[in-house]
Amino acid sequence: MENTKTKAADQFIKANKSKLNTQYRLNYHLMGEFGWINDPNGFIFYRDKFHLFYQHYPYESVWGPMHWGHATSDDLIQWEYQPIALAPDTEFDKDGCFSGSSLEKDGMLFLIYTGHSYINQDKSKYRQTQGMAYSKDGIHFIKYEGNPILGIDQIPEDASKEDFRDPKVIYAEGFYYMLVGSNDGKDQGQVLLYQSKDLLHWEFVNILIKGDKNTGVNWECPDVFQLQGKDILIVSPQYMKAQGNDYHNLHSSIYFIGELNLKEGIFTSSKYAPIDYGFDFYAPQTAIDHKGRRIMIGWMDMWESEMPTQSRGDHWAGAMTLPREVILKDNKLFLKPIDEIKKYRQNQYILEYLELIGENFLNTTGDCYELNAVFEPKNSEEFGFKLRASKNEETVLSYSVKDKLFKFNRDHSGIGPRGERKTNMDLINNQLSLRIFVDKSSVEIFLNNGEKVMSGRIYPGEDAIHIKAFSKGGSAILSLEKWDIVL
Repeated sequence: MENTKTKAADQFIKANKSKLNTQYRLNYHLMGEFGWINDPNGFIFYRDKFHLFYQHYPYESVWGPMHWGHATSDDLIQWEYQPIALAPDTEFDKDGCFSGSSLEKDGMLFLIYTGHSYINQDKSKYRQTQGMAYSKDGIHFIKYEGNPILGIDQIPEDASKEDFRDPKVIYAEGFYYMLVGSNDGKDQGQVLLYQSKDLLHWEFVNILIKGDKNTGVNWECPDVFQLQGKDILIVSPQYMKAQGNDYHNLHSSIYFIGELNLKEGIFTSSKYAPIDYGFDFYAPQTAIDHKGRRIMIGWMDMWESEMPTQSRGDHWAGAMTLPREVILKDNKLFLKPIDEIKKYRQNQYILEYLELIGENFLNTTGDCYELNAVFEPKNSEEFGFKLRASKNEETVLSYSVKDKLFKFNRDHSGIGPRGERKTNMDLINNQLSLRIFVDKSSVEIFLNNGEKVMSGRIYPGEDAIHIKAFSKGGSAILSLEKWDIVL
């Protein structure tokens, strides 16, 4: 049966996408074709292509009844838009097809997602249940007629009867397992675990892991995978409390390294850490590819944060991060930009050595580039870069030597939200290495080979294309390379 709501959304996008204001549209990151996007969904390598779905309201640049947008790629950099995969058009998902995951079974692609429906007039109460759709070609999806496959009657006693969403399904030990984001009804996040033999009939196993008063009031978008024999669990806590320099955004994304016992339904871990230390990163999802890499993509925006492309009437909002390879090293997650980005490097600029005091303009400019540099502090107090700089604007990346703090400041970055994020960072052999990706309205900084990453959106003027290196006291840039990224 032809889905009239997905078709209507596709037709609307086609008729209206010429209205987009492209000033802040990113060049080498995935956005929606028109309208609003948030969480990545259903990320998978299927039939020799990467498929990424995303929460999508195609009609306006604001959050609305959620659809699933869909794009495919050969290399995770250049994306091709596909027809809308899901639209809210059945009783159980009438107010939104919320986040979820995908998997391949018998050569077919299955989407497992949350159906959202309001149950009172003022939309203060809602019901969330899990549903399924399937496709023979990976492009056109049919919803299972028996949806939902997991209902509220299967929510355990110690769990919210409302917040029950974002299923992640894996296959292991002869069963399908579903992780569902939840809370305990008393403002503490948790993940519920279910199992099934056939994807249709599910049994509750256990509360897999439970947070505490410091780890947010509800956990969204769980994911679980293995690296080097260790189990990694990621969740996105809502309203997590700040801890020192960490968790200063409205919502956060964290990872646990531990041990997953599927039989008992328990994930054991003693500590957690942020996934990204910047302003704009949420709801990451991972997939394993044909090369055996574990790849992560997150939403590169933040709830209740100013988005100028909404207020200006640009007809779009939201973007995904650069895909990152996840590596386990020294019992920490390191995130590395995928190698495929190197194919798009052009116009190389090299600086072999620079003694640095005060401010230096680099003899290169741009608004869409990769910049790699290694600093040595020498006798400086602080050093770094001022990116997307003009007479009145700059985005400041700096390292304070005494405090061992790296700072990402966007107080003068243009028309968007302001603020500063900072994180502790030790030098390695008395050096700091930075790998920075700038793309029109985004900055992503990989510190010391991906030991930490900071992501954020900026909205500078079109003349803000200069790059300055600066130092308070004497420091040195030991090496620097910059390329324009051109698709």
